[in-house]
Amino acid sequence: MKQHLFLAAALALLPLACTEYTTASYEEAADPTEDTTSDWSWVSPGLHGTVLPTSSVYRRSVAPDVPESRNISLRGWKGEKVSAQLLFWSTEKFENLMVKPVTIKGKAGSMDNSTVRVFFERYVLTDEFGNVCDYHDPAIYPPHLQADVLDEIDVMDLEARSVRPVWVSISIPRDAATGSYELVLKSKAKGAKAEKFTVNLEVMDRTLPEPHEWEYFLDLWQHPSAVARAEGLEMWSDEHFEALKAQMKLLADAGQKSITCTLNKDPWNHQCFDAYEDMIIWNRLADGSWEYDYTIFDRYVEMMLELGIDKAIGCYSMLPWDNELHYNDLASGTTIDVKAAPGTPEFEFMWRPFLVDFKKHMEEKGWLGITNMAADERSPEELEAVLKLIGEVAPEFGVAMADNNGAFRNYPQVNYATVACFLDVTVEEMAERHALGKHVSYYVCCADRFPNMFTFSDPMESLYSGWYAVSRNYDGFLRWAYNSWPENPLTDSRFRAFPAGDTFMVYPGARSSVRFEKLIEGIQDAEKIRLLREEEGCREAVNALAEGFGAWSEDWKARIIEAHDKLNDF
Repeated sequence: MKQHLFLAAALALLPLACTEYTTASYEEAADPTEDTTSDWSWVSPGLHGTVLPTSSVYRRSVAPDVPESRNISLRGWKGEKVSAQLLFWSTEKFENLMVKPVTIKGKAGSMDNSTVRVFFERYVLTDEFGNVCDYHDPAIYPPHLQADVLDEIDVMDLEARSVRPVWVSISIPRDAATGSYELVLKSKAKGAKAEKFTVNLEVMDRTLPEPHEWEYFLDLWQHPSAVARAEGLEMWSDEHFEALKAQMKLLADAGQKSITCTLNKDPWNHQCFDAYEDMIIWNRLADGSWEYDYTIFDRYVEMMLELGIDKAIGCYSMLPWDNELHYNDLASGTTIDVKAAPGTPEFEFMWRPFLVDFKKHMEEKGWLGITNMAADERSPEELEAVLKLIGEVAPEFGVAMADNNGAFRNYPQVNYATVACFLDVTVEEMAERHALGKHVSYYVCCADRFPNMFTFSDPMESLYSGWYAVSRNYDGFLRWAYNSWPENPLTDSRFRAFPAGDTFMVYPGARSSVRFEKLIEGIQDAEKIRLLREEEGCREAVNALAEGFGAWSEDWKARIIEAHDKLNDF
């Protein structure tokens, strides 16, 4: 009885514990769809709320046809991050909606409230798969709103005739006692009574390693320049690096393994909103010799290594998309552009002296063993010229490639081959690569309908990606990109010739997303499967559970939800 009275008092006093709250720092886009005329007449007055799994998203202007539940049950390993979502809706406006954790405890003990994080899910404009990697005409592919941004603010207004999801994330401590816990969440809004929601959490007697120790090879390409522009910061300033550190901490916590670096001029020929600014400055001296300034490159790599992203450095690229490079000619005081196609004298002129110096530099820094000269979707003929020069000048460098034509089969020396998901890599080919100690991962891009991570994609597709890798025996997953943002990503995820959200997974201000969190869940599942396969008593059953997720099927979502839950039965 005393415990119940204490809880009731805590619920009543929580909103008064502080007088200043963080609120939404930007406005969402207006809903451009006919959803705004949806029928809300059947919704009774007042503030409605429920707690649900994170397997579905809900339209902002459509009254949700869901039961009002105050309880949900979750299971997870120690060291795992699990999630639920609260959903609020009303025909009236309610100001200062707030959700806070009150307690998380049970017979097994208690956890600190810091293990629980609460995010308002924010809506962004998105479109549809449409005409794949071509211009998405809004007249043909009209935009709609989708919940994706996770904004860690204290309060947010709920507008009349609207829906607001709230994401709840629980990071189970690795030293937590096995057993049952009860997370109590309290919601409050001006003019509405306080409500209590309960997450019943079962902590299993198994432990997931730290993300740094996960073997799943996650490679989401970073775009530092986009952070400077979106945050309004001077490129490569101290403030820029502070913002980068916060943004890349999210990536490190997802188990990222590779650092994306640039060697010369924008390797992707400015196909995204922000060009890639130089990390290495190439200077040609008056006597014809070369000098390379690695200051920015070194600082970025060092920052990423400190965050725990230390398995590989992907250097883009000796094969930029337009084969154009540039350097500062100190004698004339001008910047010189050079077309340096593989196999030409210009290619030798530019790359041979650089490789000599870069190898020496990386050796001095102690990074030579994790450095990979990387190429993105280039022809076998171009790759041949690059590999030949590397073999002659700097064979100590590794090689990484994103391959959409099967060229990786010709190059056993490639350390990290990442193949387009539509390429059929046989069991024998995978075994041959693994026998050589080489990685084979897969990637998706604007051309892949499923499984993908567009802002309009079903969020369970992101989780499915981990099972896709396991089912097809890939070592991990690559995606362009982690944060190549369009002009106004917090409100509009569309960009030129790409399905909305294709160019990024997270948002400015180190904000995560629904898609990114579900991606992490899929990677956690892949790691759990790997660990269970090491146990003789589990191997056969977990292998059977992981089969059949290598392609789309009518019932894919139901199957992945069931398999995801069954992993906790072992």
